[in-house]
Amino acid sequence: MNVHENARMTVRGRVLLVKRIVEDHWRVASAAEAAGISVRTAYKWLARYRTGGEAMLADRSSAPHRTPHATPAAAVDAIETLRRRRMSGPTIAQSLALPRSTVGAILRRLGLGRLEAQEVKPPAIRYERQRPGDLIHIDTKKLGRIQGVGHRITGNRRGQSNNRGVGWECLHVAIDDASRLAYTEVLADEKQETTCAFTARAIDWFERHGMTVTRLMSDNGSAYRSQAFRQLLMARGIRHIRTRPYTPQTNGKAERFIQTSLREWAYVVPYRSSWERTKAVPGWIDAYNTTRPHSALNGIPPFNRLNNLLGNDI
Repeated sequence: MNVHENARMTVRGRVLLVKRIVEDHWRVASAAEAAGISVRTAYKWLARYRTGGEAMLADRSSAPHRTPHATPAAAVDAIETLRRRRMSGPTIAQSLALPRSTVGAILRRLGLGRLEAQEVKPPAIRYERQRPGDLIHIDTKKLGRIQGVGHRITGNRRGQSNNRGVGWECLHVAIDDASRLAYTEVLADEKQETTCAFTARAIDWFERHGMTVTRLMSDNGSAYRSQAFRQLLMARGIRHIRTRPYTPQTNGKAERFIQTSLREWAYVVPYRSSWERTKAVPGWIDAYNTTRPHSALNGIPPFNRLNNLLGNDI
């Protein structure tokens, strides 16, 4: 039972009221005064009790016994059928000669208030390599340079136009598919030379941690399609896998890591400069790899998962 916050009495209070009158022989007026209700209300609960006992002291449903003006069941079925044919609410109302408000209320009651809610999405194809180094995901994210604390922290956009033109820098990330071990750097841009140099350092870093990198996945950015990038991977015997156009979810582990980086590092404190933000990267990525529980790894950090997969003692 949902009791109103200003309700004078609950079921227990009503039971106490009638027992004082019936069993303890209180006067109705005295029992009503003790309960803080009117004498008329006390007589109402007393009459209910005498009709059917304590069960009659519970709240009754406020729903009407009859709803002569309710939309017929056949009309409700027709509304549902047309909605599942992707028809809009106004079109359904016009087709069935019903008010738009009536159709809208019925659609919401059926859980079909929004067309998007009906779309049956294909099941997500999730995969996970079993051996560290079998697949490294790489990606980039442009970040606006910082010149003073920004509106994301202060909530105040006043004067933000004065900071336009400060420029951009780029977060480069690499993450192992099996262990979720991550390597990241903040660099000046995402040009071919910068990207190739980062990728070489990332591969070296992963291999220093006991992995043999055999595949690398990226999107179709110009740096990843360059001859220099192709030669870098060929020289190391690494197969390059590119995502299908307009399907970033294929590289979902890198995308998710970027979102985590933004939420837990880039926007977590009011950095006063880009240099200050970049300086915080090593501490954050070390915590991410060594101590932060990872939900996809049953709560253990990536370094623990890596050691488990490699058979190392922690």
